Amino acid sequence: MKAIVADDEPRLAQYLSEQLADIWPELRIVATVGNGPEAAAAIERERPEVAFLDIRMPGASGLEVARALTLAERPRIVFVTAYDQYALEAFEADAVDYLLKPITRERLARTVDKLRRTGAPTADLARLLAELARRLPPSTGYLRWIRASKRSADGEITQQIPVDEVVFIQADDKYTCVHSREGRTIVEWLIRIPLSELAQQLDPAVFAQIHRSVIVNLNAVSGTRRDLAGRLHVRLRDHVRELPVSRQYVHLFQRM
Repeated sequence: MKAIVADDEPRLAQYLSEQLADIWPELRIVATVGNGPEAAAAIERERPEVAFLDIRMPGASGLEVARALTLAERPRIVFVTAYDQYALEAFEADAVDYLLKPITRERLARTVDKLRRTGAPTADLARLLAELARRLPPSTGYLRWIRASKRSADGEITQQIPVDEVVFIQADDKYTCVHSREGRTIVEWLIRIPLSELAQQLDPAVFAQIHRSVIVNLNAVSGTRRDLAGRLHVRLRDHVRELPVSRQYVHLFQRM
């Protein structure tokens, strides 16, 4: 059987492909794409039996891609999503399944078992897709999760971090360091995405660049302080940490 993987998070797409190769060796991944139009083109070109589609992608959502397909060309679709299960009741049918981020191997194995038992898609899928589209909130097009890692005594831990929990992001040599809130503490995670690339994917109404190497979540800012030399500093809500604002970004930050 052939399958495509469509997700705008390259690391997640790679993880999904690697896990599928291990769990379901007979399944051949014929295309890995990062947006809706590429997903639609891959389905038309490859005619896969299975398609793993991220619900929120640039260009067109996974829902829009699926709804545009005719019954004859529609593969068995598994949606990949960061939304809570309350919004996914429409998927409680053998015609389709979903994977909730962060994806675990055990949950993926259940999906594979379901796909092996499921026949061809039915016309009822169109109703399920319409119901899900009605329930989901409108897409902003900005990043909602950041997949990052950190080392611990048990090895490397990888986690999907909601952007709402990110306090600030800082470039650090070869890595980008994501500082997120866990209870009353701030935890450091590492990603390999350059800060400049990450900045383009974050909502500018929420995240502000205050230094060429620092982006801060405005919701985590309690105020500012100007030192004796006239330099501006951002004070975070933990009342402990301050971040300097470089002169290049002072006027932009003050407008925000």
